[in-house]
Amino acid sequence: MKEELEKLVATGKISRQHLSVLEKLIECGYGFHKSWGVGKVVNVDFVSSRIVIDFNGKPGHSMDLEFCAKTLKPISASHILARKIGDIQKLKELAAVNRPELVKIVLQSFGGKATFQQVMDVLVPDVISEDWKIWWNETKVELQKNGHFLLPIKKNDPLVYVETEVSIKDRLMSEIRSARGLKARVNMVLEFIKNLDEIENPNDVAAEAINLLNGEINSHARTRPSTALEALFVRDDLQNAVNITPEPDQLKAKDIWLQNQQPIPVIEQIPAYLHKRALASFKEAYPENWTSMLIESLNQASARVCGEIVQILVDEGLLERLKEHIQKLILQHNASSELLLWLLKDRSDTFADIIGPDLFRAVLSAIEREQYGEKKTSRLKDYIVDDPDLLPLLIEFADLDTVRDLTRAIQLSPSFNDMDKRALLGRIVKLFPAIQPMISGERHMKQSHPLIVSWESLENKKKEYAELVNRLIPENAKEIAHARSYGDLRENHEYKAAKERQRLLLQRKAMLEEELSKARGTNFNDARADVVSIGTKVFYTELGSNTRSFYVILGAWDSDPNNNIISYRSPIAQAMLNHVPGDIIEFSLEGYTRKLKIESIELWAKRNLVAESSPSTEKIDSENNPMNNSQ
Repeated sequence: MKEELEKLVATGKISRQHLSVLEKLIECGYGFHKSWGVGKVVNVDFVSSRIVIDFNGKPGHSMDLEFCAKTLKPISASHILARKIGDIQKLKELAAVNRPELVKIVLQSFGGKATFQQVMDVLVPDVISEDWKIWWNETKVELQKNGHFLLPIKKNDPLVYVETEVSIKDRLMSEIRSARGLKARVNMVLEFIKNLDEIENPNDVAAEAINLLNGEINSHARTRPSTALEALFVRDDLQNAVNITPEPDQLKAKDIWLQNQQPIPVIEQIPAYLHKRALASFKEAYPENWTSMLIESLNQASARVCGEIVQILVDEGLLERLKEHIQKLILQHNASSELLLWLLKDRSDTFADIIGPDLFRAVLSAIEREQYGEKKTSRLKDYIVDDPDLLPLLIEFADLDTVRDLTRAIQLSPSFNDMDKRALLGRIVKLFPAIQPMISGERHMKQSHPLIVSWESLENKKKEYAELVNRLIPENAKEIAHARSYGDLRENHEYKAAKERQRLLLQRKAMLEEELSKARGTNFNDARADVVSIGTKVFYTELGSNTRSFYVILGAWDSDPNNNIISYRSPIAQAMLNHVPGDIIEFSLEGYTRKLKIESIELWAKRNLVAESSPSTEKIDSENNPMNNSQ
């Protein structure tokens, strides 16, 4: 092969500078192209100075040797990329039965080390077609036990293969000693604790690690208390794991807290799994006033830490005091976005009485602060918009005036774009149809469709609505919360019954709101006596039976069958309206046709109603009672 290449150099078909590259390429049998990937050499024609290579998607690709030397990088047959072409089945077997060997091949292909991302890119999906995360987590356990692999602390640092085997004990101790910074040392000690079962005689390493931690905990206690606190907890865990008696003068968690009276900045910077321990140690440090300190700091905490603080306070029986504080923040619109976000995500029965329109008002204020504050964020706004059930939950028990105010607030808010506003307003309309005209830009009530009612009936409807909103619906909310406490909602009949009652109450509430929004009260003083109109008493003769009687036509809610008072919306009243004495009207009711002749019309006055008494022959019998068919 070398002689043939030398001849090509002599004839000027290839440059001498490319000779070594071509020799290695032909010898290895594989080359890497930056666009086509790895290819396998299948034939070399020295006469025509060309080489044939099989690339993925370009089989039998012929290339000039000179061009080939410039564009291809030779790789050995043992390289992972070459083996994926020549022996993919063997690699899949290693992935199943000998994972460290497969990772070794990958690392050696990249000079003895590679990042997690590089390993994944080269193995997925050709070699590892199953769930990569599960496979890699299981593989890491095997690599940690194998003395040839050095696993990185940071995700982006490389995984390293070493030829000389190092025991896990020696490796971890070396990494604990050489760790740069307390945080890195804490991570290595955690790794040591995880592998205690694999380490023989761990106490000497543990004792040295504890001494190293204690030295840095002391130096970090005031300047970096969160790191010191995390290290202290890990140190305590290590001492407990290997049964080492703590030194009497070593710092305790409460010692760190006594130097730092602001709990939130410290807790926010330690891992979430340590939050409960940190709060418990804070309580120990300030036994007299820890509750006040935590309650006052609640508004500075993240949503996650809010939940932890609330839980420890509730466990101490401080629920009512906590709710009072949160309610005050909400009513004053001072609640932080994170506190509100926690409340909205939690939605537990414990805080059911806080979930309502006032909370939504506080949310709108917080969203505007988010938009214009120094730390711009949209977490709260996104949560409100993305959860279709949240807004209805907040306003379902609100009265119509409150819903109108909230609707205006959304319409005028600069924090929502048009699409988000439409989504939120659509959810309001679905729950409160009476709001539709306000949202669509129409007049609150079309003049052609008012609901004419007497003042007395209007007051009665308002009383019914007030009873519904102020007593029945809140009582039902408590019933639902109480029923939930029984657990297993699928078999909870009390819960199902309470939810069904809620559906009926809300349905009635929506109906009343729509009717009240259309209602126009009147005393009927403007009624006309020359034609049948609302507020008149109409005397008629029923043709066929020659029976005389009368109807009083009043408002939509004024029906009184015993006194021949009918709603103007009933079929009989609709047939009579705008007719004059002498007119004969004909209408059908439940398949029965009636003909009436209007004899006379009088203005109705309620003060005369009781004094008047219709002859029994003029009473409307139950069969022809128009109220049985009123609209």
